[in-house]
Amino acid sequence: MWAVITVAITMSHIAGAQSGVPQTAPPQGRGGRGAPLDPAVAARVATAPPLTIDQVNKWETELSNWGKWGPDDERGSLNFVTPQKTMEAMRLAKDGVVVSLARFASPERAADNFNFGETKHWMTNVNPQTGVPLFALDGISYGIHDGTNSHLDALCHYALPREGKQIIFNNHPQNLDAAGCKQSGMDRMGPGIVTRAILVDMPLLKKVDYLEPGTPILVADLEAWEKFANVKIGRGDAVFIRTGRWVRRDKVGPWNVGREAAGLHGTTMPWLRQREIALLGSDGVNDVQPSGVTGPGEAAGRPIHTLAIAVLGVPLVDNGYFDDAAREAGQRRRWDFLTTVQFTRLQGGTASNFNALGIF
Repeated sequence: MWAVITVAITMSHIAGAQSGVPQTAPPQGRGGRGAPLDPAVAARVATAPPLTIDQVNKWETELSNWGKWGPDDERGSLNFVTPQKTMEAMRLAKDGVVVSLARFASPERAADNFNFGETKHWMTNVNPQTGVPLFALDGISYGIHDGTNSHLDALCHYALPREGKQIIFNNHPQNLDAAGCKQSGMDRMGPGIVTRAILVDMPLLKKVDYLEPGTPILVADLEAWEKFANVKIGRGDAVFIRTGRWVRRDKVGPWNVGREAAGLHGTTMPWLRQREIALLGSDGVNDVQPSGVTGPGEAAGRPIHTLAIAVLGVPLVDNGYFDDAAREAGQRRRWDFLTTVQFTRLQGGTASNFNALGIF
């Protein structure tokens, strides 16, 4: 209880649209441009249906959940997790087997971390003469949105440009200062949720160890998974997409996941909106990278992020860890389970550590 925690919350990378920049790769601050994309990655993205920024912009209106839970709401789709939904989900805990769904930010500098702050750990009460700790007290510092840190984005994290202003979910202004978000920060989203989780294990479906970077996940893939796993994604569910990112990292080493990653294609968003999910997560950045969207702007680089957070009000989990859950689910041939997600309610926070468990 005496640990000192310093979390670097970086907000400069969520400033909104960057007009005139073709989004074949993420904008600077989300993986950067650097060297040209691997042609094989670009070829995989090209297998998806064409998607333009004009269509994404139309969905910003057509898929909107603004006002659905009243003009003052700051929780968005978490409202789908009702007491009844929680009680139903608790029946899924049959064996009492618990797994973590998260990883903590790596302390080692690599291609996929230290994006928004260095990870540090130190003892806080040290004898200045001997360097020996006087008490078991320590501190940590890390970027909450770091590329190896499992985190849940608050609804203030992404915005839409409207008449020269940045507007977040439910038509609230993205009111930022040095202290954080004035609306829709982590402190406004409740203590957490207990609901049904559905693991979508794409490598298992496609009979591979992992999806290669740039592999788009389409509606047809989600529906094929529902048939394979005998599940139906529905209201109030937490949907976790496994691409096998951590297996690939162990095998071939770190790479810039913010720039080249398997993930959901933007065309899945109308389908996910129809299913009324509460939470969406991935072991990468959720969006396939590059997105394949033609046209300029933040919404083109990360359409899943933009539409889920700012339009549907669905919090996103980036860099989740679902390998242990995949093992337990595979052994049981059951890919829905109870999940508990506790929010770190930092005042004005743009995200929370993904403090989540899966219970089978």
